[in-house]
Order: sequence, then structure tokens, then C-alpha cells
Amino acid sequence: MALLSVADALAAVLAQAQPLPSEPVPLAAAAGRVLTADLAALRTQPPADVSAMDGYAVRGADVVAPAVLKVIGEVAAGRPFDGAVGPGEAARIFTGAVMPAGADTVVIQEVTSRDGDSVAIKRPETTGRNVRRQGADFRQGDVLLQKGRRLSPRDIALAGAMNHAEVPAHRRPRLAVFATGDELVEPGTAPAPGQIVHSNGIAIAALARNEGAEATDFGIVPDRLDATIAAVRRARTAGVDVLVTSGGASVGDYDFVQQAFAAEGMALSFWKVALRPGRPLMHGKLGDMQVLGLPGNPVSAYVCAVLFLVPLLRHLAGRTDLSLQPEPAVLGCALKANDERADYMRATLECRPDGTKIATPFRAQDSSLLVPLAHADCLLVREPFAPAAEPGSPCVILNLQF
Repeated sequence: MALLSVADALAAVLAQAQPLPSEPVPLAAAAGRVLTADLAALRTQPPADVSAMDGYAVRGADVVAPAVLKVIGEVAAGRPFDGAVGPGEAARIFTGAVMPAGADTVVIQEVTSRDGDSVAIKRPETTGRNVRRQGADFRQGDVLLQKGRRLSPRDIALAGAMNHAEVPAHRRPRLAVFATGDELVEPGTAPAPGQIVHSNGIAIAALARNEGAEATDFGIVPDRLDATIAAVRRARTAGVDVLVTSGGASVGDYDFVQQAFAAEGMALSFWKVALRPGRPLMHGKLGDMQVLGLPGNPVSAYVCAVLFLVPLLRHLAGRTDLSLQPEPAVLGCALKANDERADYMRATLECRPDGTKIATPFRAQDSSLLVPLAHADCLLVREPFAPAAEPGSPCVILNLQF
């Protein structure tokens, strides 16, 4: 199978996925979820004219000049006033309280002087001042949050004020991940000679959770066909939307992932991409389950997850901002000409006072080196057959702070 470009490989991944079905989501848990229907207000806000300040509710006609008014009662938030304010009268009122009948203006308490049942208004006030009018924010039936919107904490505040206890949103993607390799041991153990500590599954699951998915790490699967098939069947039984494997996707004597998926009847889309790091990347579909077979090298696995898994999860969740957006920068060092594979180089990023971004790739780009990945601010993207470039040349980056 020929090498696919990164763009064509991503298109193949997304073509076989559809946004997940809608479900009712409690509002307190809806941040980051994508609406599947327009959301209309179930009430009017404010539901009545209310005071915007602490002070006195009066008739504007009575305070066109300094005046002394009779205080006939008190109005607090949540406790409307039964009476009405007539000529020459005032009602003590507090912020958020419903304006009493007859009153159309609030005089703030700082410009008043109280003496028993009388209040002196020390300066004129404009009619209608310090009153929040009914429906000033929104009215019942107004569509304020549209289908396809990814809910922010600010949207949650608005939906709550609209009186929605739950909202319709796409279901969260469910993901499982496992790694293959007899040489792998879990973090916290003492590796024997020839063994290495496994971190890919933990990293991929963390990345998926950061994208709002529910992620389960199945751990390490030994290099045996029967064990690999069992792990695939476990994922199918769990009903996950995406299964991600790490390692074993190539064609070595101990690479059983492809064989396991073939035995289960997976329709293979591709397994080689013109990409560095990450050439042996596999994709297919097994029933309703999307499958991504990532390389075993930790940097390759993570970069492939950023380029392919993140857009897939966002697509399933109903988002439209699928891939990380390329940003312009300039090179901080010279680079040699590139070969036939797109190169995603770990790099630091310096932002100068004029707004220019300087991207400087680490000297060591081996796909087993995690320190440069952890310290990288971005991936510097070099297209296939890009010519040699000097410091200060324009370049393109993908910011890893997402």
C-alpha cells in the first residue's frame, strides 16, 4: 500500500466517522459539549422591571428637583411590594427587587437622607434611572444558543438563566487504548534487562480526556496473536467508539496488531503515511468502532495522536474546529532540505515584542526522545521536499498549547 499524504490520511479517517448521537446532559456537566439543537429561553430576563441599585423607588415626576417624600414601605429581592407608590411617596428598595406599581425610577441611597418615615432627595434624578426593564436581557422564546455551539462556561451561565436544567448535546466519545510489547512494563515497576517503561497508553488516554472523551487504558498486551485478538474483542464488548493501539502495527515477526484486526474482520483504510515521526500508522473500521494503530515509539505515537486522534474525537463530539490551526512563524536556525515525508519537528517558540514568533527545533529529533517532546512549545511543520532554509525564513507551526 502506497504512502498517503497526511491530508489524505486524515480525510480517510474523518470520512468514516459521524458525530455521535444526542443525549440530555445536566447543565452542570455540559461545559465543552456541543449542542444538537437550538436552545430557546424558557423565561424572560428580567421577568419584571427591577431595581439596579439600593435606594428608593419613586415616581420620576416627583424628583425633577430636590424633594422630601413619604416612605410607605420596603421592597426586597424576592419579596414584591403589595401596595403602589403614589404622588409624593417612595418605597425603600434593594438591588434586584421588583419595582412597585406606580414607581418608575430608583434614587440611589447615597443621595438621600432618611428621617423616620420621610426621605429627602438631595438632587434631581432622571425618570427611569437605575431600573432594569423587563426583558432587557432576553425574552421567553428567544433562541440564544445555536445548534453546533460548543458550550463555554459563559454559555452555561446563560443556559442556566434561560431556565434549562439540562441541554441536548452530542454524546462524549468513548475510547480504549492498549499497547503491545513484551519489552514493556508499567510505570512504577523495576524494569528487567531489555525492558522499558511504557507511557504511550497513559499519554494517549490523557490527551483523549483533554478532548472531552471518556478513555480507558487496557494496559500492556503481550506479543501474541491470541492476546491481541482478546484485547480487540474486549474493546468491542465495551462498546467504545475508538480503539487506539500502540506498537505492533508494522510487519515485524512480533507485530500482531494487523493480524488481530484482520482476524476480526476489520476493513483497513491505510497503514503507511508520508509522515515523520509516525510512518507506520494504521487506520480502519471494525463494525462501528474506529481503529487507529499508532507506532510504538512514544513521540511518533503522540504526534500521530495530535494529527489524527484529536480531529477524530472532535468530529465525533460534533465540533467543527477539528485540526490544530497552522500558525506563521520564522525559523530560529538553518534546516536541511526535506525528503518525501512531511516532518513534524519538536520546537521551542519565542514570541518577540513585535509579535514575531521564532520557532527553533531541537537538535535531537529521534522519535524515542520524550524530553524534547515535553519541553516543546510547538511542532514545526515541513512539507515533503521542502528546500533548505536559513534562519529567519518563514515557516509554519502547530501550537501544542491546546
